[in-house]
Amino acid sequence: MEFIQFFVDFVLHVDEHLLELVTQYGTWIYLILFIIVFCETGLVVTPFLPGDSLLFAAGVLAGTGAMGYPEAMAIFLLAGCGGDAVNYLIGRHVGPAIFQRDSRFIRKKYLLEAHAFYVRHGGKAIVLARFVPIVRTFAPFVAGIALMHPHTFFLYNILGCVLWVGGLVSAGYFLGNLDFVQKHFSLIVYAIILISILPVIIGVLRARLGKGTPREDKPTEEDYMKAAASLARKDTAK
Repeated sequence: MEFIQFFVDFVLHVDEHLLELVTQYGTWIYLILFIIVFCETGLVVTPFLPGDSLLFAAGVLAGTGAMGYPEAMAIFLLAGCGGDAVNYLIGRHVGPAIFQRDSRFIRKKYLLEAHAFYVRHGGKAIVLARFVPIVRTFAPFVAGIALMHPHTFFLYNILGCVLWVGGLVSAGYFLGNLDFVQKHFSLIVYAIILISILPVIIGVLRARLGKGTPREDKPTEEDYMKAAASLARKDTAK
């Protein structure tokens, strides 16, 4: 219970806690930030770690000179792109194995639907997922399981990461000195979280109300296995 209270307080007052870490650990703060963002984007078991608010707070501190702006941008870009890449590769390697039999957590039907989803929407899904907490943790893993083409994934992974990191860190850097932001930082964090999860809320409501877009095509096992075989041949050729 105490951990949960600390975690909530850390997220809502991430600027204050981050400043304490900078004061205590100096340049080691960049390694700490790298680990947090890498785990938040790269491990499906840690989607609860702060992402958006942490990037914004780091930008605010960079604006005050407590942290370096280029250094923060570089660390977050490396962590975000690297974490997603690892997540994708894990999913890609376990996907065909999972397909051989239904597991406790992933059914063939869901795997086929995920494959069809990424075939239809491609990189757009990867870019948009960057801006939705929790979803951005699972998106690369599912993209790997669904056998999204590696070139497509890595291209849009980098694009999404640049937009995500650049947007939030720069927003904190240029807006952090405003009196309103300094006096109402917790409110800003609430707004960031709400805006980030809004697409998920809308999606759930649309699904419950039966207004989702009907599928025009049904994925087949043959489609999935062809994709798996194609990627396997390319890996062997390399």
